[in-house]
Order: sequence, then structure tokens, then C-alpha cells
Amino acid sequence: MPITLSHEARCCCVSETARAQWREKTITTMGASLSLVPLLDYFARREFAAAGLSPGAVTLPYPGDGGEATCTVHYWASTGEPRLPPLLLVHGFGPRATWQWRCQVGPLSRHFHLIVPDLIGFGGSSFGGDSAASPPSEATQAAALAALLDALPGMKGRRVAVAGTSYGGFVAYWLARTAGAGRVGPVVIASSDLLKTAADDRGFLKRAGDGWSGVEEVLLPAEPAAMRKLLEMASCRPPPPVLMPDFILRDFIQKLFTENREQLIQLFKGITVGTDKFPVTPMSQEVLIVWGEQDQLFPVEKAYAVQSSLDGKARVEIISKTGHAPQLEDPTRFNKILLDFLLATHKPDPSSNGASQ
Repeated sequence: MPITLSHEARCCCVSETARAQWREKTITTMGASLSLVPLLDYFARREFAAAGLSPGAVTLPYPGDGGEATCTVHYWASTGEPRLPPLLLVHGFGPRATWQWRCQVGPLSRHFHLIVPDLIGFGGSSFGGDSAASPPSEATQAAALAALLDALPGMKGRRVAVAGTSYGGFVAYWLARTAGAGRVGPVVIASSDLLKTAADDRGFLKRAGDGWSGVEEVLLPAEPAAMRKLLEMASCRPPPPVLMPDFILRDFIQKLFTENREQLIQLFKGITVGTDKFPVTPMSQEVLIVWGEQDQLFPVEKAYAVQSSLDGKARVEIISKTGHAPQLEDPTRFNKILLDFLLATHKPDPSSNGASQ
């Protein structure tokens, strides 16, 4: 027997269908017009400005190219020539430097002259001028940072402390090793598995669960599901699902991960620190290793493996109830650890010509 609907039932069905279409259209419109990225970027930039930092950019020869390629390095730095010991903060994969160090610049700026760059290919830093230029390696990034330091007022030849988080730790290690203790002083390696191997990548994918073809699919997300997984693995207390609807995650992906994504995948796959090309060996500088206890990207036991590779002399600090970004999840504890180490290990720079130390 065919099923028929009364006039009232048909009206209700039409009405419900119309309401569903309206809801879908509203969500789509919100996704297209509502973006949290500019708002979060504004608050991060405000933290930097309040700490006395100003933005700038320099154009430099692209390191190691040998041709006419150039790179533009965007940075924030304390204003004027250094009157306090210089400290270079190097960010990791993901958002620009202002997002990753926003909780540190206030407390650190009271004791240090800060230089906080965007690495090449991230944020406001880019490379071009020669289509044949290869994506930057850690060596390229470190050379660009050294050139940036020389280009800033009062910084040429100055000794600088350096702190790097995640991928920034790879770059910080390379810079410290190649520049030497005369140019780079105390080194902070935060959440950086300098000994990362293919076995570590397999462990990462096992922790991530089924459905991922490679580590880069999660670390450089192209879809909401990957972005959600990244947040789950990177944070000890990730946002609840209700605060991570697809349209918000797509907006973050579009604005933070889409540009240069293929180049960044090549960069990630081409990491050389910890390989036969650039094995991890002890440094003469004093080293602090900081790790989040619940880090699922680089498990906490890797902190002690890195310490062992540095002759066991590096100091290790594990911050409980934090994941891959302890500087954001527990900034009070992270900042105290950082300041205690840097203030205790800083030595006067003979090239500072009497500047306040």
C-alpha cells in the first residue's frame, strides 16, 4: 500500500527540509566569513608589542644557493641596539613565531634583548628570485639566522643565547654547532627529537591510529580530521570536539598550512640533524633540554636519549601535564625553567663593549 502524507505532514516535511537547508547554508556562510586566525594573530602581536618588540624584515642572499636567489626573513626584535644579553627564539612547525612564543616574550624581555624570527617558509619569511632554489634545510635556516643577526643593529659578532622548540630545536642545534661557542652561548632544546629516525616515524603513526599514510599528513594537515588529530596529539588537554567544528579547522588549515605546504613537506622529509649527514655530538655550550611529559609527537623518553647523545651533560627538565608545547600549556613553569637556566649560564660578552649584561 502506498504511503501518503496529509497536507499538514507535507508542510511539516517541507518546513523541516527548509530549516535543514538554512542551517547548512548558515554554517557554510559562517565558515566563509568568520575567521579566528586574524583575532588570535592580533592578540599574539599585541603581546610582542607590549614586551617592547617591533616587527621588521631583511632581504638576504639565499644561503648555499650560489646563484641570485634571495630570501626575506621577517622578525620581531627588542627595539634599538642591545643593552641586555641577546636571546634568539626559534619556532617550530605550524603557526608563525608570534603564536608559538607569545607567552614568553613578556617575562624574557625584562632580562634579554629578544630576536624572534619566522623561519624561511613560515609566517612572513619566504624565499624566491630563483625557481631552482631548493627548500631550506636546517643548514639553510641556521645560515639565514646567522646572517639576520649580523644585519641587526649592534648585533654583528655579538654572542647570543638560543632557544628552539620542536623543529626550531633542530635549527638551534645546527646554529650552535656550526657557529661555535664564541658566537652562540647557552642553548635550549625544547620538545626537539634531534635523534628522530624512521622507527620514530613508525611509532608516531602507531600512536596516531589507523588511516594515516605518513607523519607529514598529520604535522602539516590538509583536512579537518588531520588537524583534529594534530591537536589531540600535540596537547595534553586538547580542545573538546564541540570547539573544533570542521569549518573552523578548515579556516586554520587554509591560513596556516596551505601556503608552501609541499615545500614544507620536503623540508620535513629532508631533516638531516641526527642522521649520518649531521650526527648529534656534544657541544661546548651549556645545554638545557625541556620536554612535555605527555608529548605524543616526540615521547618524553627521547629527551633522555638526546641528553645521552650530548655526553649526558645537558640538564633535562620535564614539565608535567603538558604535551608538545609546554611553553603554551604551562608558560609559568616553562618561563621559570628557562630564566633560571639562562641567567645562571650567561657570561659577559667581550664584544658587547660595555653594554649592560
